[in-house]
Amino acid sequence: MSRASRNNRPSRTKDVGSQDPAARTGRAPDPAPDPAPDPRRWPALTLLVAAFFMVIVDSQIVMLALPAIESELGFAAGGVQWVMSAYLLSFGGLLMFGGRTADLLGGRRMFLFGTALFGIASVLCGLAWTDEVLITARVVQGVAAAVMTPTAMAVLMHTFAEGPERNKALGIWTGIGAFGATAALLIGGPITDGLGWEWIFYINVPVVAAVLVFGPRLLKETPVRPGRRRFDPAGALTVTAAVALLVYAVSEAPVVGWGSGQTIWMLIASAVLLVVFTLIESTSQAPLVPLRIFRSPTVVGGNILMIIVAMAVYGGALITSLYAQQVLGYSAVKFGLSTAIYALMSIIGANVSARLVAKVGYKPIAVVGMTLLSAGLLLLTQIDPNGGYWSDLFFGLVVFGSGIGSTNVAASIASLTGAKPEESGLVSGINNAVFQIGAALGIAIASSVAFAHTTGTDAAGLNDGFRAGFLATAVFALVGLVTALLLLLSRKPAQPPVAAGDGASTEAPKAHVPAGH
Repeated sequence: MSRASRNNRPSRTKDVGSQDPAARTGRAPDPAPDPAPDPRRWPALTLLVAAFFMVIVDSQIVMLALPAIESELGFAAGGVQWVMSAYLLSFGGLLMFGGRTADLLGGRRMFLFGTALFGIASVLCGLAWTDEVLITARVVQGVAAAVMTPTAMAVLMHTFAEGPERNKALGIWTGIGAFGATAALLIGGPITDGLGWEWIFYINVPVVAAVLVFGPRLLKETPVRPGRRRFDPAGALTVTAAVALLVYAVSEAPVVGWGSGQTIWMLIASAVLLVVFTLIESTSQAPLVPLRIFRSPTVVGGNILMIIVAMAVYGGALITSLYAQQVLGYSAVKFGLSTAIYALMSIIGANVSARLVAKVGYKPIAVVGMTLLSAGLLLLTQIDPNGGYWSDLFFGLVVFGSGIGSTNVAASIASLTGAKPEESGLVSGINNAVFQIGAALGIAIASSVAFAHTTGTDAAGLNDGFRAGFLATAVFALVGLVTALLLLLSRKPAQPPVAAGDGASTEAPKAHVPAGH
């Protein structure tokens, strides 16, 4: 038989489509079973939270070393504040851009790059021989932190599918963040006094080394945005400048005055830059922040809640510190030990909430958390100039700390759930950026209110101001409670921050639902 005749014979191969039961019946095929969870996911989480812990500690621990740094490096009057401000401004201003790099270049790759840069900057900080070198190194540290934090969360989101395990991982992440701020107060004084201020930076080196050694083996690479990799330099520049101006304006307002020319023009300039940023993003072919993300009620509501939570938490923590040290006369070490209770309660609240949110959803958890936060701060308004730890602080801090953990978990899940895998870095960056803005606002407003209501330099006069400061933070929390109730009462189906057809759910799932499905 010729080759042609053989080629023309009817094929004996079975028609796969005709043999498929789904094709014969017209019924959609059963979904493929979820892939088995990555066995490395919990060691990977340990590595991620260790890096996050380092970033949080580094943003707080410097406070206790500022007098020694100022004395040794010879800062001009008032200039030593830039050791903190330089870090916070570059960190807060670049978070969205840092998150976007994860979507364009890969979360694991950028996380490891940011960690290496953070380690180099930490060594330079410790070796700094002039004030200019230290401030420059702190700017680089802030840039590295702005890359590390959202990319770490993007890797976390990719490692843990939407559902109970991701919620639990976010609870651990939140709890470690709360503990990091307290740990900084506990170890900062002894390290500065015993080893020298340089070592508050050198202690980062072992953590960085561990991440760089084990990270490539344990961490999964995140999906990158399909198509041509285009950056949005105009959008990145305008939003970074807008956020940096806003954070700086509200941070300096208690010193220069809310009605001063500096504060007013910076706030106006920030608002103008945000408008320009919105116009750029609406016309850009590759926007840094696709505006459709904000069509999701959960993204918008979660980030609004996150701002308010940060205002209440950081404002309350600042006033607690001032009251304990200036009225009760606590040392920095004693203050850190005595207030560790609210960090502990935050860890407990975060983990309990992470488990419950899989059963009841994030909205009830947000309401309960904001109720606890409000109640704790209202209890703290009862401080007395002749008070003590057990009578004036302990019970308020227990309730306050429980609310911190619950609200952070609820707000994080709301603002991150439903994101496309290739946009997880961006939504993480937005989430962290609004938290930084809220923290700056909370500290600035609470300190301004406390200063305005201080009636003297004695314990009674200071106590009047701190009581007013606690009341201001309680108002923040009550506004957050109203926001959480509005979310709870909202029956409108949430739309995901993705294009039609992607099918991602923005509601916190009650069962295992893989991201993007």
